[in-house]
Amino acid sequence: MRHRLRRTAAVLLAAVLLTGALTAAPASAVSTSGFDDWACKPSAAHPNPLVLLHGLGGNGPGNYSYLGPFLAAKGYCAFTLTYGQATPAIPVGGTVSITQSSKEIASFVQRVRTATGAAKVDIVGHSEGGFQSIYGPKVLGYADQVGKVIALAPPTHGTTFGGLVSVGDYLGLGPLVDQVLRQFGCPACDELIVGGSAVEKLTAGPIAQPGVKYTVIASRFDALVTPHETSFIREPGVRNEYVQDTCPLDPVGHVGLAFDPTVAQLVANALNPTHATRVICAFGPPL
Repeated sequence: MRHRLRRTAAVLLAAVLLTGALTAAPASAVSTSGFDDWACKPSAAHPNPLVLLHGLGGNGPGNYSYLGPFLAAKGYCAFTLTYGQATPAIPVGGTVSITQSSKEIASFVQRVRTATGAAKVDIVGHSEGGFQSIYGPKVLGYADQVGKVIALAPPTHGTTFGGLVSVGDYLGLGPLVDQVLRQFGCPACDELIVGGSAVEKLTAGPIAQPGVKYTVIASRFDALVTPHETSFIREPGVRNEYVQDTCPLDPVGHVGLAFDPTVAQLVANALNPTHATRVICAFGPPL
C-alpha cells in the first residue's frame, strides 16, 4: 500500500510540477543584491526584482536553493515563497487549486514591488511555478506589473503525466507529500491535466500578454511534462527553446532544470539578453 501511495503521489506531482518593513525605497537608496533579502534594492542594471515560483510538491527555498543564489550573485534582488500549502504545518506547496495559489502569488508580487519600490517584477517559474508565471499575468490581469517571464518546463497545454520523479521527492519531502495528498488531495493536479480547468482558462485565446517578454525552456529528456511540446507557447514575442539546442549532451530532466548550471546560464541570458554571455555546457540531474 505504501508503495502504491508513493507511486500515486509521484505521478500527481509530475503532472503539476509538471521539481523587515515593506516600504518603498527612497530614490537615493544604494542598490544591493540578494536572495530572499527584503532589504535588497534593485540596481539600474537590474531594475526588476525577481519572483521565483516553485513546482508542486516542493517549496520556494528548496526549489531555488541553487538558482536563487546564482541569480543574486548576478546582481538581482530575488525572492521566493511557498505557495499553495494545504496546511502551513507541512512545508509542501502547490497542491491546492491553481486559482487559490495564483491569488497568493499575485499578493506576493505586490509585496515584492512594495518592498523594492519597483514598478515591475520578472518571474522565473519551474514546473507548476512555470504554469503560474504564465497564468497569473493573463488570468488575474497583472501583466502590466511584469517585465519578463522565464518558464522552465511549464505544463502550458496540460500534460499526460509521463513520469514518476517529483520535485518533492528530489528535495527529500516525499513522505510529507504523501501525507498532504492522503489528507487533503491535490486539486491542482486535476486542473493541470490535458483539458483541465486551469489549462482551459490559460489557453482560451492568446496566452502571451502585451508588454511581457516570454522565454520557455524545456528539456528533450523531460519524463514528466509530456509531450515536451506542451510547454511551448507558439505565439509572437515568445522564445521557446530546448536546453539541448544549446548543449546537446546535457541529460537534464524535468526536476533537474532548477539545479542545472546550463539552465541557470540560459535563465540569466533570458533575463538580460543585451548582455548575454556564452553558455558553458554542464550536466544537470537527469530526473
